[in-house]
Amino acid sequence: MSIFVTVGTTSFDELTETITSKPVQKVLQSQGYDKVTIQYGRGKHEVENIKSPSYSVVGFRYKDSIAEDIASADLVISHAGAGSCLEVLGANKPLLVVVNEMLMDNHQIELATQLYRDGHLFYCTCSTLLETLKSMDLSALKPLPSPKTNEFTENIVSYFKL
Repeated sequence: MSIFVTVGTTSFDELTETITSKPVQKVLQSQGYDKVTIQYGRGKHEVENIKSPSYSVVGFRYKDSIAEDIASADLVISHAGAGSCLEVLGANKPLLVVVNEMLMDNHQIELATQLYRDGHLFYCTCSTLLETLKSMDLSALKPLPSPKTNEFTENIVSYFKL
């Protein structure tokens, strides 16, 4: 099973450092994940590639498109940018959003909270990532409504009126 982690075009070193920490790596391996791909943007923390027969970590800064990485992942862990959230949910992939608490006027928490309330994702902060990974049940997540439905339009409008 594989995980794709993305910070978008931003710098979110706290997330890349946390996801590559030994305790988090152990939990991921114990849950059956054997490949972690990390898009770390303009962060200072460069992800070191790890390759073993049973587990790998691969990092990169940017690509023209991360759609293939999202499509091939069993779980996506993302910053809480609206574009990233909607791209992952639109691909019908399980999503764990990690809110960057360092941002001023943090609108990300509002978006993540609403999408969580609606059952579309789980969210946490870097300090609660380990416990969230241990306790979340991905089977409980609901897909985002199709963009062709009124429900989708109503939900999107409500997310951005927060």
